[in-house]
Amino acid sequence: MIRHIFMSLAAAVVVAGGAWVPAAAADDGFIVVQSTTSTENSGLFGRILPIFEEKSGIDVRVVAVGTGQAIKNAARGDGDVLFVHAKPAEERFVENGHGVARHDVMYNDFVIVGPPGDPAGVKGMEDAVAALTRIAEAEASFASRGDDSGTNKAEMRLWNQAGIDARAESGSWYRETGSGMGATLNTGTAMGAYIMTDRATWIAFGNKGDYEIMVEGDPKLFNQYGIILVNPEKHPNVKAEMGQQFVDWILSEEGQAAIAAYEVDGQQLFFPNAEG
Repeated sequence: MIRHIFMSLAAAVVVAGGAWVPAAAADDGFIVVQSTTSTENSGLFGRILPIFEEKSGIDVRVVAVGTGQAIKNAARGDGDVLFVHAKPAEERFVENGHGVARHDVMYNDFVIVGPPGDPAGVKGMEDAVAALTRIAEAEASFASRGDDSGTNKAEMRLWNQAGIDARAESGSWYRETGSGMGATLNTGTAMGAYIMTDRATWIAFGNKGDYEIMVEGDPKLFNQYGIILVNPEKHPNVKAEMGQQFVDWILSEEGQAAIAAYEVDGQQLFFPNAEG
């Protein structure tokens, strides 16, 4: 389900040639950011976008879907900026002429969470591929997003490295929800399944019950986010000036500090790593 975040318009100003000048008419003073559900489910955008909007006067409207769908939307020109977490797919997006340039923004990691009984015996493991192998061998319930999101892409890479065709087991111990991260966590915890999730969404998730993180710490679980201005030469409807201003702010010292400052229950959810 596509959800939009509509933030209030502040006094409209944009940056042009390094100076603050009046922006376009109010009805055109917005950009559309195609992004992933984790930036919404975690509450990150709700915290940082008002800072940008107040400073720039640009309304940011977020379409929060799985990364795969966000990339497809942006490739059709349905958006001004792409902000997702599947680097190989992002690089192809730029190579195919849909994006101007890709920039690292921030990172966190994926974790595998599970029920207290831990039927596959994976608690405390750091090898994600070995843990998924155990889950498959035990035929323990596993809930997957199954939606071509960044999380789903990362999960499928791990199953492939384990030599397991998990999708061939779909409908048995392996369940594909076709939903966002928050909805998949709700479904998975209700059915007592293991779930792979980004850490930020897990920290912000309010329905953990007695679920715990079972597997973490594997470098293969690294989760990098990137940002791309959609190419106005390929998609003339793109609001390139305002979109670039948003990209520049996210990569700026102020934007990176805003990302670093976002915490839930005293835990930092994202770690900025834009190149200076």
